[in-house]
Amino acid sequence: VVLVFLIAPILAIVPLSFNAEPYFSYPMPGLSLKWYDDFFNNDRWRLALQTSLVLAFLVTILSTVLGTLAALGLSRGNIPGRPLILGLLISPMIVPVIITAVAVLLAYGTLSNATGFQLIGRLSGLVLAHTVLATPFVVITVTSTLTGFDWNLARAGASLGAPPVTVFGKVIFPLILPGIISGAMFAFVTSFDEVVVATFISSPEQRTLPKQMFAGIREQISPTITAAATVLVLLSTFLLVGAELLRRRSERLRGVSPS
Repeated sequence: VVLVFLIAPILAIVPLSFNAEPYFSYPMPGLSLKWYDDFFNNDRWRLALQTSLVLAFLVTILSTVLGTLAALGLSRGNIPGRPLILGLLISPMIVPVIITAVAVLLAYGTLSNATGFQLIGRLSGLVLAHTVLATPFVVITVTSTLTGFDWNLARAGASLGAPPVTVFGKVIFPLILPGIISGAMFAFVTSFDEVVVATFISSPEQRTLPKQMFAGIREQISPTITAAATVLVLLSTFLLVGAELLRRRSERLRGVSPS
C-alpha cells in the first residue's frame, strides 16, 4: 500500500503526457505525442535538457574519480580518524539540500569578493556544487564493494614485482568496477535531478531541466512538463535498475549471496 501511494503520482503523470488536449483531465479525449515533440524540439526545453546532460556527465566523471580514490583510501584500516573523515564525506547526504545550497552560495560569494573569481552563474560553479552532492554516493557504493575485497590479492601482485599502478589496473580495478559504475550512475541521477542548488547559484539564462520544469510550473503550466517528467522517470529508473544489477554482479564476484 505504501509503495502504491508513493508511485501513484507517476502512474497519473505518465498517461497525461500522451494527452491530445492541453489540459489535465481524465478520461483523456485522445492520445498524441505532440508534448514530446514540443519537449525535444522547443529550444527552451532542448537547451535545458542539453545543459542537464552536460552537467551530469561532468559531475559523474569528477565525483567518480574523487569518490573512488576516497573509498580506496578509507578502506585501509590504519587511517587515523577514519570515522570522522567518512562522516564528513557523506555529510552532504545528511544535511538538508537547502542548507547546502545556501552554504555554497555564501562560499561562492565570499570567494568572488576575495579573489574576483566568479562561480555563480557559471557551469563550473554548478559542476563543483553538484560534485559535492554526488561524491558521497560514490564513496558509499565503492566502500561497500571494498568491504569484502581480499587485499591479499593486491599483496600477491606486489610480491610478484608489479608496481602499484599495475596492481590497481590488473587486480583491484576489475573487481570493484561494478561498484564504481553503480556509484557513477547514482552520481549522474543526483546531478541530473537536482533543482535546489541549481536555483540558488545558476543565472536566469542557465537552466537545467529540473529548474526549467520548476519555472514552467510557476510561470506557465504546460502539458510539456508531463513529457519532461516522464523522461526523467524513465531515465532514473533505467539507471537505478542498472545500478542494482551491477550491485548483484559485484556481490557474486566477491562470493556474497545477493540480498
